Amino acid sequence: MSDAVLYMRAALAAAERAAEAGEVPVGAVVVHAGRVIATGWNRPVGDCDPSAHAEMVALRAAAQVLGNYRLPEAELFVTLEPCSMCAGAVLQARLKKVTFGAHDAKAGAAGSVVDLFAEARINHQTQVEGGLLGEECAILLRDFFAARRTQAKERAPMQDVLRTPDARFADLPGYPFAPHYIGDLKGYQGLRIHYLDEGPREARLVFLCLHGQPSWSYLYRRMIPVLADAGHRVVAPDLIGFGKSDKPVDEARYTFMFHRGMLANLVLRLDLQNVVLVCQDWGGLLGLTLPMDMPERFCGLLVMNTDFATGDAPLSPGFLAWRDFNNKNPDMAVGRLFARACPHLSAAEAAAYDAPFPDATYKAGVRRFPNLVPDHPDVEGAALSRRARAWFTDQWQGRTLMAVGMRDPVLGPPVMSKVAKSIRGCPPPMEVPDGGHFVQEWGEDIARRALQVFGN
Repeated sequence: MSDAVLYMRAALAAAERAAEAGEVPVGAVVVHAGRVIATGWNRPVGDCDPSAHAEMVALRAAAQVLGNYRLPEAELFVTLEPCSMCAGAVLQARLKKVTFGAHDAKAGAAGSVVDLFAEARINHQTQVEGGLLGEECAILLRDFFAARRTQAKERAPMQDVLRTPDARFADLPGYPFAPHYIGDLKGYQGLRIHYLDEGPREARLVFLCLHGQPSWSYLYRRMIPVLADAGHRVVAPDLIGFGKSDKPVDEARYTFMFHRGMLANLVLRLDLQNVVLVCQDWGGLLGLTLPMDMPERFCGLLVMNTDFATGDAPLSPGFLAWRDFNNKNPDMAVGRLFARACPHLSAAEAAAYDAPFPDATYKAGVRRFPNLVPDHPDVEGAALSRRARAWFTDQWQGRTLMAVGMRDPVLGPPVMSKVAKSIRGCPPPMEVPDGGHFVQEWGEDIARRALQVFGN
């Protein structure tokens, strides 16, 4: 296999990372003196930056590595023919050569629409070669857009979406928080998403609290006051299908990437900075995939009774039993479940977990989520989660607090011990002896410990 093919395969790997993040799958690498010195993939949606094409990201990184905006001895390998913006940047950088994969009949600036590289009046000439692994690069793009069209058909129009009546949330014990709603989140137009937003907006730290299944933001009611009263901002969204957020009836709408995308877009929409990710259960399965794609926004991790959804290890007997119970109870009595799992709850507190679900039609998300946990390496979300695990193992720079409900039969001490080994610098866990799976119901002491770990 030639060096050029190896470099293009590296660009293809970067393109796959773009696809995982919901971006158009284009990847690029810059090669200098026989080694890859920079990698980029499309990020315009995630970065809210129209110039964040794969080539531009890679060129910026390469210039930083070499300490010069001129790159006359470097070569660019990119999976799609550069557009006019990227071609201009290549010429400004004085690159020696560009090799691309698929031709772009709509925007290509290396011959498909225009050919800036052949313009003799430009005072630098960059060599161009097209078509290397062109079919593989084109297939990746075609598959991405085919999936996007399918998803668009599935999501639009947003019919058969249920909204829990506000009256069901009146006077819930320990939940005095004002609701906040977004009805036009990018990619989720037509769905109303609820979140709590407590504490000062200008706070130095933002605690982003993510719940799991079958709970909702009510689960964080014991922790929110401790954190907010200390001067921090606390944001706690309800996943689509849970809490005060809208609830599509069709279970097929509930996918790993659907919910992960909602959380990523919410972070961007609220422009959250200096974030401590607080996660448990599905809040971790989804939330742990976020920091690697926006590392500049996250500074801390409070992780509780969860796991990386990597699909490369057998699911635990405890989880398999839970999934079986879930599937046999399509109208699960959520409040009774919490009463058993958290025996210190009052009857009114346990009943509050039933509030989002007037009847079984509102429980599509409750039914669907356990069946979304990857049980094979090729299941949706598994590759993304493996990348997240590797990133936390090798690149995580923030502070970490792990709290473990020691009586959790599903994601208890054995699972959390494995998770700890995958988080760089993870200290010994805070053990909650009486805590079960929903350890936030013992959360006041966890929040106080979080202030000690992250508050300074």
